[in-house]
Amino acid sequence: MSGGRELAGWLLARRGAIEAALQSRLGAVPAPTGGAEAEALRRFRSFLLLALAQGEAAPALEGLRTGERRTRRLLEAWLDAAAEISGPDALELRATLAPLVERFLLALRETAHARRASGAPLPGARRAVSAAIDRVCDAFLAIDVESGAIADANPAAGALLGTTRDALLGADAMSYVPGDAREAWWTQLDAVSEGAEPRRFRALLQDKGGRALCVDATVTRFATRSRTLALVLARS
Repeated sequence: MSGGRELAGWLLARRGAIEAALQSRLGAVPAPTGGAEAEALRRFRSFLLLALAQGEAAPALEGLRTGERRTRRLLEAWLDAAAEISGPDALELRATLAPLVERFLLALRETAHARRASGAPLPGARRAVSAAIDRVCDAFLAIDVESGAIADANPAAGALLGTTRDALLGADAMSYVPGDAREAWWTQLDAVSEGAEPRRFRALLQDKGGRALCVDATVTRFATRSRTLALVLARS
């Protein structure tokens, strides 16, 4: 597997074995066979083979609607599976393929940012929505389910978390969650991203000073063409 063409041929010859290893790594969750994640994996494999054979291939992402975080998880699992199959060549394979994984994910991120910018709401509409949520007494957070970034918040959320609403905008929501409670929050965000019904749960947050806060939370899905938000109401 010393050359790009040789590695491309090796990947093609062992595609079935890599798929089986990927399925094993994903455990009880089946490897995607349809939808956006399957399409992302298919396009990644096509990009990979072209890049190995020709060197300067660019990912084809037109019309692809999938988030970076979920796609990264899938592609890293695929890379682990390929390394497992390659045996003693695993380190060489990772050194060659890992930069191509990152190139694909970077292109996906840039495409998502451009799509969101083109679909941004008018300022007047944004102000009307802000005025409504600002009157809610419970803490309100709109969290991007893929990136975990806080897309919107109200003053009550700022007060609960020991900061201001403006400081929350764009911040990583997990920075306001204790480390041992983050997996539980990601489980809720994953459920929302998959179209689950509104959910109620007990959760932990932490304020800016690191003080733990136990809250009753509800989360509802809000999807647009460009992204999916988890709308969270939290009461301490």
